[in-house]
Amino acid sequence: MRKLDIPMLEVFVAAVEEKSFSRAGERENVVTSAVSKRITDLEKRFDRVLLNRHGRGVNPTSAGILLYDWAKVILHNLHEAEQAVSRLSCQGKPYITLAANPSAIVQFLPEVMRHWAIDHPDVSIELLERYSVDIPRLVMAGDVDMGFYHADGHASGIEQRFACSDRIVVVVPPGHPLQARSAIMFEEALEYSLLGFFPRHTLKNFLIYTRQNFSRAPKVKLQVSSFEARCLFVREGLGIALLSEGIARRYAGRLGLHIVQLEDAWAERKFYLCARKFSDLDLNAGLFARYFEAVRRLDGSY
Repeated sequence: MRKLDIPMLEVFVAAVEEKSFSRAGERENVVTSAVSKRITDLEKRFDRVLLNRHGRGVNPTSAGILLYDWAKVILHNLHEAEQAVSRLSCQGKPYITLAANPSAIVQFLPEVMRHWAIDHPDVSIELLERYSVDIPRLVMAGDVDMGFYHADGHASGIEQRFACSDRIVVVVPPGHPLQARSAIMFEEALEYSLLGFFPRHTLKNFLIYTRQNFSRAPKVKLQVSSFEARCLFVREGLGIALLSEGIARRYAGRLGLHIVQLEDAWAERKFYLCARKFSDLDLNAGLFARYFEAVRRLDGSY
């Protein structure tokens, strides 16, 4: 007689919920005959009929309902155990998974991470660089504990807390006609060749993001994803570029570039820290969320 095992319980739960051996097999990726064999082994194990078979499928007996309830608890606890162990690094230390967009990683997170590493040396952070449009989906799917991204509003299915804001500016080379301007509307920049990437990473998404009907389409010479490479290309006169102000200032002085403010409303971006539910975060992830908020309150740049 087979001992009780996890695949047996998983198939049994699937059969109860799907009310069918064939659909349970599809769900658990096993053949129907294997589902039937595992259910039969379970019934022999308990010496009880657990499922009533009929032409339309199966239904649990009283014993089957009792086992189903316990099996759900066992499988849930197993999942929680797997999640707890997975949060440990190979060295046995706890770690947090955090997704953030490139602007956030360069502008806001280095200082936070430095202080965190000093105050919490035993908790590691796996930092994943992702685009803002993808981060809420990763958080909802449970692929990461938290996300740090910019958004216009609240994404559905997650909780988010305001973290900080930045502004998009135009970076121009020395001698450019816009050099003498302190601020412009983006419409004026359309007279000149532009270097991508744009906020939202593609021209199409950028135009949706701005919600503007510009008089002409932007003239895009090159798509350059690297912040530093974009600034180097601007210096060589290959176009002007849109960058976060904090990032632009890192390169402007060194490369002799000029920063022109944008007066468009969309140029101000709001960043959020998000989780599926902050109250459900494990001890270390919840600690990081509170730590991040404390740093933001103490430092006006966050």
